[in-house]
Amino acid sequence: MVDVRPTASAVEIPPLGTGPHRRRLGVLALVATFGGLLFGYDTGVINGALLPMQQELGLTKLTEGVVTSSLLFGAAFGAVLGGRIADGWGRRRTILLLAVTFFVGTLVCVAAPTFAVIVVGRVLLGLAVGGASTVVPVFLAELAPYEVRGSLSGRNELMIVIGQLAAFLVNAVIGTVWGEHDGVWRVMLAVCALPAVALFVGMLRVPESPRWLASRGRHDEALAVLGQVRTAERARAELADVERAHDRESTRQRTSGWRTVLGNRWLVRIVLVGAGIGVAQQLTGINSIMYYGQIVLVESGFERSAALVATIAPGVIAVIGGIVALSTMERMDRRTTLVLGYSLTTVCHFLIGTASMVLVPGNPARPWVILFLVVAFVGSMQTFLNIATWVILSEIFPTQIRALGMGIAVFCLWTANALIGLWFPTVVATVGITGTFFGFGVVGLLALVFVRRFVPESRGRTLEQVEESLTAGRDA
Repeated sequence: MVDVRPTASAVEIPPLGTGPHRRRLGVLALVATFGGLLFGYDTGVINGALLPMQQELGLTKLTEGVVTSSLLFGAAFGAVLGGRIADGWGRRRTILLLAVTFFVGTLVCVAAPTFAVIVVGRVLLGLAVGGASTVVPVFLAELAPYEVRGSLSGRNELMIVIGQLAAFLVNAVIGTVWGEHDGVWRVMLAVCALPAVALFVGMLRVPESPRWLASRGRHDEALAVLGQVRTAERARAELADVERAHDRESTRQRTSGWRTVLGNRWLVRIVLVGAGIGVAQQLTGINSIMYYGQIVLVESGFERSAALVATIAPGVIAVIGGIVALSTMERMDRRTTLVLGYSLTTVCHFLIGTASMVLVPGNPARPWVILFLVVAFVGSMQTFLNIATWVILSEIFPTQIRALGMGIAVFCLWTANALIGLWFPTVVATVGITGTFFGFGVVGLLALVFVRRFVPESRGRTLEQVEESLTAGRDA
């Protein structure tokens, strides 16, 4: 375990205080998290759009997986590309670029006449989703005071599940009212254009990350931004702490990017740990439920129309779990939260597999028991794993490689997500719910071992204190 306790050389940081700066911080966070809302809607909308799309475009099980996973593979590359652009071009301008990409990708998908074109549109959306999943958490972490960094950064994950819930609700309404009409899936996808416009317009009035500005030597601009979201005394003290950390790193290493990572074994280690955190989160299968929840529920025994409405239940519990997670984020250590989350989700996996084996198809209790267990799994995942995963990924990388390190970790996360998304329909068709969820349970046990052995603690420290301990390689 890596020790990230503050060092004696750290600058004394005054209390955060109250006042207009706290409200301004909340407004800036809200605007930035529209990227998370888009992330959630674009990944969740396929849950209800896939079956009508399948009928109109003549999709097979494999091409269903391709349509779903094309966004995810795009997201894997978008995560790395977005991280690199954000390190060089700035967090704010990168998010503006992502908003445009969201809008263009949506138009391509809505107008797509064939399978090939819908895949192109989904890849464009994936690039935007992956970029947002890297850059928005980094921007929030760099803007947030350390006392509330977890709950502020975690708002992005809450917005993701709100976006997914919105997709499920929109799908249910559109599918119920216009379900018999051709092209209903196009209407479902078109709704995504609205938050894309809101993100672009909102980010025009949002300042750049103060830590990115300071890393480029633009200290006056960094102080001006901090002055919008801190008291004047606190802003000066934080900037001094950032400058001290940057000067210390400059004396150790003058390169940036990949050379910086590969030249320090502790940076290599923390990048690998970040990648492991991201992959473990995806191997719970959470996004299989978010993408293919209707298919899982149909497999369990629900009628197709009932399954479409029933997918709302996991979406609702995800939002409730996210709200609970934000309320506890500053009271529970990050690692403790992850251990509890993997314990609960692994139990749910084994219970779902057991229920699908014991309650044979045709048993009237089967669909309802499996729905209840799926809801319990999603609730456990959202309360203890999803928000904590994204928060800790935004905290553990040093400033010099923060967006790059986040991009690498999220690239691995999205690659795992894409592979699961590609093969999930085929796996369920081959081994059923039983084999699928028993497999997720075994992976959950391995994730528990990984978290306890390798994941560092970062709650209650400034990003500079975390950075100093990690790059120095101090172990407990």
